Amino acid sequence: AIFVVLMLVTPAIPQDEDYHDFADQRDLFLGIPNTLNVLSNIPFLFVGLAGLILCHYKNYFRLCSQGELWSWTLFYAGVTAVGVGSSYYHLYPNDATLVWDRLPMTIAFTSIVAIFIIERVDDRAGTKSLAPLVIAGALSILYWSFFDDLRPYAVIQFVPCIVIPVMAIVIPPMYTHSSYWLWAAGFYLLAKVEEA
Repeated sequence: AIFVVLMLVTPAIPQDEDYHDFADQRDLFLGIPNTLNVLSNIPFLFVGLAGLILCHYKNYFRLCSQGELWSWTLFYAGVTAVGVGSSYYHLYPNDATLVWDRLPMTIAFTSIVAIFIIERVDDRAGTKSLAPLVIAGALSILYWSFFDDLRPYAVIQFVPCIVIPVMAIVIPPMYTHSSYWLWAAGFYLLAKVEEA
């Protein structure tokens, strides 16, 4: 209901074309445009692949449920795809290629929310939330792509930055590593501020 009201009372947020005007546009290596922007995304590919392998290799992460396994698998698949999609976008920066930068990130963000629900609220609720969250994220990208309106995407990106720290403080953790969520959300919010 809040989202519907937000969509009705706020103006559309179009994608600023200056977003594609990078500070560093040098061709430093093999004629690759925006070389450092393109190459800086390659680590995402390796981290994502490592995460995918470790998710499925002898239960390395000691995941307790299928919901955790699927959520972490989608998270690492999203991170892997960021390595490819974001490199593609930075190679040819425009709205059409930006879809392939944002879509994998959105898959990763929404998977994190499902993971957090599994770890903090209830395994079953988190598992059931995974598909709707990922679909909502993908739809926010499609909506922006077709209507040049970033409001749904902004909600998908920023709500977790608020919800995850609040849940981390209020709801007791299932695992000992849970304090890292606060740091991750804080650093992500800082990155978005710096990006803006």
